[in-house]
Amino acid sequence: MSQVWHYLVVYDRRQGETILRRAYRSSEEALGARFAAERDYRGQPDVEVVVLSARSKAALARTHSRYFKGAQEIARATLDLDLS
Repeated sequence: MSQVWHYLVVYDRRQGETILRRAYRSSEEALGARFAAERDYRGQPDVEVVVLSARSKAALARTHSRYFKGAQEIARATLDLDLS
């Protein structure tokens, strides 16, 4: 069975960009980093601080793409969709 990774992500909704993304093997370490980041970004309502867990970064990129792609890349992918 493969290792589960825990990713701390700090995301600026207004800018549509990830400020910080860091992988941890331990959920305890990731949560500790999350609490520290929440203190650092307190009072900034446009900043999200989350920990996401998965067996690979690629799996998270599929399910939580906004944290792994820039706003322009997501918009471009959306515009390229064939809606017919």
